[in-house]
Amino acid sequence: MSLSLRDALRDRGHEALLFSSRALYGPLPIAADATCFGTVSPLRQVLRLANPSAYQTLRRLLRQFRPDVVHVRMMTTQLSPLILPLLRGFPAIYHATWHEVLCPTGMKTLPDLSPCQDPAGVACWRNGCVSTMAWPFLALQNRLLWQWRGVFVRVVANSHYLASQLEKAGWSKAEVIWNGVPDVDPRPPLCDPPSLAFAGRLIPEKGADVAIRALALLQRTIPGIRLLVVGDGPLRRPLETLCRDLEVSHVVDFTGSIPRPEVERRLGSAWVQVVPSICNESFGLVAAEAQMRGTAVVATQRGGLPEIVVDGETGTLVEPQSPEQLAQAILPLVTDRDRAEQLGQAGRLRARKLFRLESCVTQFLKLYAEVIQQYPKLTAQGTVP
Repeated sequence: MSLSLRDALRDRGHEALLFSSRALYGPLPIAADATCFGTVSPLRQVLRLANPSAYQTLRRLLRQFRPDVVHVRMMTTQLSPLILPLLRGFPAIYHATWHEVLCPTGMKTLPDLSPCQDPAGVACWRNGCVSTMAWPFLALQNRLLWQWRGVFVRVVANSHYLASQLEKAGWSKAEVIWNGVPDVDPRPPLCDPPSLAFAGRLIPEKGADVAIRALALLQRTIPGIRLLVVGDGPLRRPLETLCRDLEVSHVVDFTGSIPRPEVERRLGSAWVQVVPSICNESFGLVAAEAQMRGTAVVATQRGGLPEIVVDGETGTLVEPQSPEQLAQAILPLVTDRDRAEQLGQAGRLRARKLFRLESCVTQFLKLYAEVIQQYPKLTAQGTVP
């Protein structure tokens, strides 16, 4: 999303620079214009509190680039709150795209996968969400985020759900700009055999295991049905073991991490895309992407997903952690091609109206203009410590 926004701004003639850490979370290379030190090792807990490299690099960039607006998102896992004092004197926008300032794991989900209702603090350690060693760093990080949150002149959330969570936690009232996705060509007509698709990180909170269990139930009625799993993560091997245990390995295809064009090609053949998230998704980008493709979606009633999937019109919403409900929702779509096509086409119309990347960029440009006009003195007189 960050890369798409940067590139779209450049396409419209604006100077846009993307700054991130060099931490690698997967096989794809870092595509930022400027980077600082980052790591996925245990040292990351210290960096989350204080990353001197992020401070020094951003300080230099701000002096050289002199931005009219600073757009901050996904800062807590590597860049640290140390960067926030540098933003005084620049119109800065905080763009909330997950629960990072509300929860140290970013998921607002307990280890047993139930929703977390507690504010960030000692409850994070008491509930077992963070270790005894990591908790002091995360507690201080949370305090600094709260202390320096005033550097942001506007707060944006990527869903009404997340905006409400920020407001409950005491942050400024957030305006909502939904994530934008590229306006791709519609997928080809559905062909036999019927197939399902899951796309996302293979972690417990995303519910890929629920999709596999639902497939095993559907196999009893539709022996030829298949499941495509796009993505990678720490649960890859346990999920492959689950497939063997349920005797569905022959109809489940794990792709791992693959290039974006290949993702679109592979997902384009699915009759239904399942989004069985157990965590409270702040938005649910894969659901919007599926609808833009013209694919019917079956998703859980979690977080921002009900803002994307209209139950009965563009897909179906189910309760999380229920393979039975998921299978029951999928069955009418994989046994009725016309119904699957109808929901997919309705989803595509809605996605092109509400979730196009071009619309998202236009809304941010309007916000940038408002901020610049509202804070001309900050733009003209901003100084970097």
